[in-house]
Parts: sequence; C-alpha cells; structure tokens
Amino acid sequence: MFLKQTGRIALISCHGDPAAEIGKEEAGGQNVYVRQVGEALAGLGWQVDMFTRKADANQPKIVEHAKGCRTIRLTAGPETFVPRDEIYGFVPEFVQALQHFQQEEGIQHPIVHTNYWISAAIGMELKRYQPIVQLHTYHSLGAVKYQNVSPIPMVAGTRLEVEKTVLKTAERIIATSPQEKEHMRSLMSPHGAIDIIPCGTDIEHFGTVSKAEARHALGIAPDEKVVLYVGRFDPRKGIETLVRAVAQSNAKESGKLRLIIGGGSRPGHSDGAERDRIEAIVEELEITDLTHFPGRLGREVLPTYYAAADVVVVPSHYEPFGLVTIEAMACHTPVVGSSVGGLLYTVAPEETGLLAPPKDVNAFQIAIDRILDNPEWAAKLGQNARSRVEAQFSWQGVAQQLSDLYIQLLNQEPDLKLA
Repeated sequence: MFLKQTGRIALISCHGDPAAEIGKEEAGGQNVYVRQVGEALAGLGWQVDMFTRKADANQPKIVEHAKGCRTIRLTAGPETFVPRDEIYGFVPEFVQALQHFQQEEGIQHPIVHTNYWISAAIGMELKRYQPIVQLHTYHSLGAVKYQNVSPIPMVAGTRLEVEKTVLKTAERIIATSPQEKEHMRSLMSPHGAIDIIPCGTDIEHFGTVSKAEARHALGIAPDEKVVLYVGRFDPRKGIETLVRAVAQSNAKESGKLRLIIGGGSRPGHSDGAERDRIEAIVEELEITDLTHFPGRLGREVLPTYYAAADVVVVPSHYEPFGLVTIEAMACHTPVVGSSVGGLLYTVAPEETGLLAPPKDVNAFQIAIDRILDNPEWAAKLGQNARSRVEAQFSWQGVAQQLSDLYIQLLNQEPDLKLA
C-alpha cells in the first residue's frame, strides 16, 4: 500500500513564480494556485518542490514556504524578466537545470504536475529522460484565448500544438471546471484522460473581516455603494466593459457610488498600456471623481477590500476559472461575472450573484444595479456565496482530491520509485 507521507511531487510553473508577490509582473491566479496547492499537499504529508524560472539575479534560489514545501528557481535563459510568450525557447535549458538539481539533491519526482502550456512542454521533454507520471493544468486554453485577442502572437501555433499534444500524452489532465473540460473536448481533442478538480481559496484568510470593519479600515462611508474589480490590467479582463457599465449606473445619481479598480504592477511594465487606456476611458466618461486605482492589492489587504464592496465584478472575455470570484464569495460578497468558462461553474446565478454576456455593457449595468439597489437581497447572496465556497472550493478539499489522484496514478505505475 502506497503511503502518501513518502511521496515527492514536482509542481512546475515556469513563468508563474509561486514565491512571487501577487500582483507583480506575471504574478496572478496561477501563482496563487500553485503555491496554495503546494502548501496544502505538504500539509497532507507530501514533499513538494515547486520549480519556476529565475527572473531576477538577486532572487534566492530556494524559498522554504512550509515544512515539505519549497520554491526552487532554476536558471533558464537570462536571470531577468522575460514575457511569457518569449520563454518557450528556454524549455531545454529548464529541463537540464531541473535534472541537475535532482542529481545534486539525490532525489526523484515520480509525480510531475505541470501548469500552463510552457510547463507542459517541460514535462513532456522531461519524460524523454526519466519515468514520470505527468498531470497538467492549463490555466488558460490557447484555443479559447485566441478567439478573444488581437493580434494573435507569433508563438500561437507552437502553443496550440503543445496543448493538444499534452492532452493526449499526459497521464491525467486537470480541468478546473466542467466548462473547461468541454472546451478541451470540442476545440482540441476527443482523446486524453480528464478529471475535474476546481481551484480553491483559503477560507480562513478570506471571510474573517466584516463589512463594517472593512469600510472603517479603508475610510469608506457606510452608505457608499462600492463596486470592486481585482486583477491584472489586460484587455481580455474586460475592465472597459465594467467602466462603461458603471458610467451609466443608476447609482451615480446618488453621489455615493465608488468604483475601485485594484491590481496592476509597477508603471512601465507590460500591463501599463492597458491601465493608461482604462484611465483615459474613465476620464472620457467623466467618472474620475468616483473611480479609484489603489494599485496592487497584497494578500493581507485583499480580504478587507472584498468585504468592503457591495459587489465584485469579474467582466472577463474568457476565464478558465477565476480565483477572484471565489475569494470575493468567501468574503460574503456577491459577484457579477461574465457568462464564460469557469465563471459559469463558480457563480450560481440568482443565488450567489449574477452573470452577464461578456462585453455587454448594458447587461453588466443592469446586473450591478440590481445588487446595489437591493441591499437585503445582496446580503443574502453574500451569505449563499460563502456557504458555496466552504462546501466546494477550499484549498484543503482541492489538495485532497489531487492527493487521491496522485496515489491512484502511482499505484498504476509500479515501476516508479517514490523517493
């Protein structure tokens, strides 16, 4: 009988550093997923090594997060920031560095769980040199994403081929929602083994601050109507839709409406152009006085912002899962989201929030106003939202499902050693 306490796992997140400060360049939902899954798996007794690319020469090579869980930064290409679409060429170097680290430490990783398409390529390359069980989580599907972006990047063909290949060759694919699984089947391949295991959130961290306490801490009056966005500045995140919806909201007439657009990295980074564009639209619509850009919101302050809001809006054109959604719901705050991807799974319409077609300004305005105009109903939605997250989306529950799957797959591969 395999004992989970003796297993070692490699979580590979090449461009998304699990030890990075969330909100900085290339640090978002994937980083949170890998870090939280890693720590929760370590809590179940696994030895978890999270491999990422070193993007700064001054970064420590190894960061210890908890007993049995660490981030290992490997040198692959220059030790500086490289946009994710330009990292693929460093895949062979990353694999060599990973093998060298294993040799130095005298360890093996029979389970390799890759995250995002570049890491999928790393896992497939690693299979050429050592026996492993590969699991893969996409975080974003090129076949869906490229329907919503323009221009399509040069690397698109390579990405689509890698994503189709790993679907067929990995021992298991992890879809984070039924909708993501359907996209894999309809747009990529009928082949490959897929399990649905959602993303999670820290239900002890999110949901411990009351609305009154949160508003007092942030200097927000009790009678203000607060609409919140949290996330990257990226055209596919649909921030323009939100801004235009708020600009025509009925709540504007009260003089008590506040729009908070939280997130973004330092000026001059890759999301700077989109932030400049959104700020220009805010000025054009004459809602500068009611719109606030607090910048990056760190993990410690996020629960306060979520709890202070009347509604959190996730207006993405495409969202495989959407961690912001369940973080807000854990804080008893209803969500208005786009009727796409994983948001169809996390948001229960009329029970925990509302859904609207992506890019539909009028539909978002109506949904936002329904919640702002009915505070008692909004409170009920928030209570339901918290209950839904507790029941389905805790990191502990996600990690247990992954752990059970790892054990199942290892027991099917008796030749793999569990060192």
